[in-house]
Amino acid sequence: MLLCFQWLLMFGVFSVKRGYIMREVAVIGCGMTKFGELWKLSLRDIFVEAALKAIDDAKVDRVASMYVGSMTPGLFVGQEHIGALMADYLGMAHIPAVRIESACCSGGMAFRLGFFEVASGHSDVVLVGGVEKMTDGADVTYALATAADQEYEVYHGVTFPGLYAMIARAHMHAYGTTREQLALVSVKNHHNGSLNPNAQFPGEITVDQVIKATVVADPLTVLDSSPVSDGAACVILASMDVARKMKGQAVKVLGTGAATDTLALHARKDITKLEAVKRSAEAAYKMAGVKPADVSLAEVHDCFSIAEICIIEELGFVDKGKGGPFTEQGHTALTGKIPVNTSGGLKSKGHPVGATGVAQVVEIVEQLRGSAGKRQIENAKIGLTQNMGGSGASSVVHIFSNA
Repeated sequence: MLLCFQWLLMFGVFSVKRGYIMREVAVIGCGMTKFGELWKLSLRDIFVEAALKAIDDAKVDRVASMYVGSMTPGLFVGQEHIGALMADYLGMAHIPAVRIESACCSGGMAFRLGFFEVASGHSDVVLVGGVEKMTDGADVTYALATAADQEYEVYHGVTFPGLYAMIARAHMHAYGTTREQLALVSVKNHHNGSLNPNAQFPGEITVDQVIKATVVADPLTVLDSSPVSDGAACVILASMDVARKMKGQAVKVLGTGAATDTLALHARKDITKLEAVKRSAEAAYKMAGVKPADVSLAEVHDCFSIAEICIIEELGFVDKGKGGPFTEQGHTALTGKIPVNTSGGLKSKGHPVGATGVAQVVEIVEQLRGSAGKRQIENAKIGLTQNMGGSGASSVVHIFSNA
């Protein structure tokens, strides 16, 4: 038995991760819809569109199970039990299918669970998707606020723009981050989004436009904020022996990490620190066997401009408090040291909350395949995604390679 495991490890069928022997896993197919106000399509329509694209890309005719990330379809469109619903309308009614919820990082958490199912050896091919339909008339502010602390935050009138505005003010006070540096996050991401055919808002913007836009919670304006969106994204995960038949299309999953923090912002010692992001990244780096300096590009959860600045600090791309100047110096641009949100991010590409984490994976897969078009990063070898829920109460990080 020992010789058998040694042989499997030697040929890359299994790997030792965090003290456990797990199969190596890869993404072999991906697909997504355009993000935006998809009035003519229902929740099930947009999911099936993305899923069929992923299945066609992977060239598989069946999957063993399905994980669907979705934050709150019950409030947005009055529909729960969407695991079974999506399996049914995809023509796969008898497979195990479940909806995963972790606020805005529901899609990222769904990917994590799909990864572990394949890595464990239980299934060879698994579909992971994310979907949200936010524009059909629901009270979006109320629905999103369910991811905050109801008794101590929402009851007293604060919603996510207010929470992130407090983070922004604290960061500006503690580290000298400027209003212009916040705006530059949005400017950069809109430039990247202008190169993405799936982006909801592909138009470019200026620093002056961001600062002078309608204030939603001082200092943040509407152009510091991600939009309300409809959309879906799906990927197909497979064991490495299946993936090797893909002739260069497979992208290997090197590591994953997840963590949580206090739900309420006031319960944290320092609201400029996103502890769940830091811990989830540390776990993913350890599992992948890489360091922040090894990462070629990253997709991060820029729900507000200040979020991207805080996140790149917690991911270890720059020292704490230096995210603003790092952005201003162009280091996160397409031609910078560590390109961030090459897709346009949540700000420009859109943020259908349950779909975001999987859409981030789609972007990294396209980059590592070399198929990202005008936004392609040269010699991209290792990509990272970071998906976050609430004001940082949950975070999940995934790391990928093109090897």
